[in-house]
Order: sequence, then C-alpha cells, then structure tokens
Amino acid sequence: MDEFKNILFIDIETVACTNHYGQLDERLKSQWARKAGYMKQRADQQTDEELFHERAGIYAEFGKIVVIAIAKFSMDEAGERMLKTKCFAGHEEHALLSDFKASLEKMDQGQLRFCAHNGKEFDYPYLSRRMLVLGIPLPKALNLSGKKSWEIPHLDTLEMWKFGDYKHYTSLDLLATLFNIPTSKGELDGSKVNETYYRDKDLQKIAAYCVQDVVTVAQLFLRMKAAPMVKSANILSAT
Repeated sequence: MDEFKNILFIDIETVACTNHYGQLDERLKSQWARKAGYMKQRADQQTDEELFHERAGIYAEFGKIVVIAIAKFSMDEAGERMLKTKCFAGHEEHALLSDFKASLEKMDQGQLRFCAHNGKEFDYPYLSRRMLVLGIPLPKALNLSGKKSWEIPHLDTLEMWKFGDYKHYTSLDLLATLFNIPTSKGELDGSKVNETYYRDKDLQKIAAYCVQDVVTVAQLFLRMKAAPMVKSANILSAT
C-alpha cells in the first residue's frame, strides 16, 4: 500500500469557452483562425465556427474545465483496498479550480503524485494553464516550471503502457477492454462532452462520466502493477 497511498488519480472534462463562436472577441477570433488553419479538417471545407464547436475544448487557450474527478486509495480496518472519489463540477471555472486547489492543499503535496491517462500531455498542463489564465496561483503539486523531466513525480498510465515507445497512442477505453475493466464508454465519450454541456445542458451526466473514468484509471494502474482491482463495493464517493 505504501507504493500507492500518495497517488491522486485525476481526470478532467473540458468544453469550448463559449457556446457561441460570435461571442469571442476579435483578437481571440483571429488567433482561432490561425489555429484552425493548421487542422486537417480544413481540407473538408469546415468553417472556423464549425471547427471551434468541434475542437476548441481540447485547447486550454480556447476552452474551459467543467468537471474534475479525483480518486485516492486507502485501506479499511480489515486491510482491504478502498478507492474514494470526489468530483468538482460547475459552470464557473474560477470557483471550480479554486475548490480543487483548496482540496489539494489539504494533502501532503510534498509526497503527492498525480496519475492520469495521457495526463502529461493533457490533464496536468490544461489545469495549470487554466489556473494561470484565471489568476489562480499554482499549487505546489502543479508548479513544475523549470523542473527536469526526472524531477517531476507525476504518473501517466499511457506512458506506463508505452514502455518507452514514443510513437504509440492507446486509448483508456482500449486498455480497459484489454484488462476487462468496466467503463462508462457507450453512454458518453469525449467527442460528445461539448454537445452534452451546451446543447443538452447535462452537467451531471458529464460529471458521472468523469468519475467513472477516474475509477477506470485507478483500476488500470493496479492491473499494470499486477495488483488486484478494487472491489466495486469498496469504491466510495466523498461527500
């Protein structure tokens, strides 16, 4: 358990910063036009507005975070491994990130290690960038500027699966399938989050999807350590 006790599993869900492309100020529109020009979909004659609704959420410069799910291992009195989850969800990104930061600061950040799937490419930098854009000082666990790669303690299940192969991307859903881990895929996937948020206005559905994903990451981590998964009865939600 000592190897796992300071790991905080994390997953985020992001959407475009606005539902209406026309609400962007002219400077941001100009920057998005430049970004859109590099996208392959441009060859399909998609407009800047169409690309914005489809792709903006994956870029911290043009998107926002609407859900953060975290999970942490513990042991019960009988010595069984438990997994406790917590979810931060909201329309006001500043409040959401401030609540998340306050939760981090209650933990021992000197020992804390994040773990996410593709976290080093997406979740960790996205969180950091959005905090800085909103004027929120980075918590110690995310303040990685100037550190060498070997000085950064965070984990990434995608990187673990690569085994040094930098050419290979494997989705969380595929790995969950290989290791027979239950997932929330089918009900929702990343490509539908923006639509679910703005059209369906169903933040709770996105939050539930995000929590299931963070549980999947934690279970995958265990399987990649040749450890048994946490029993479903031992997965608890923090109030």
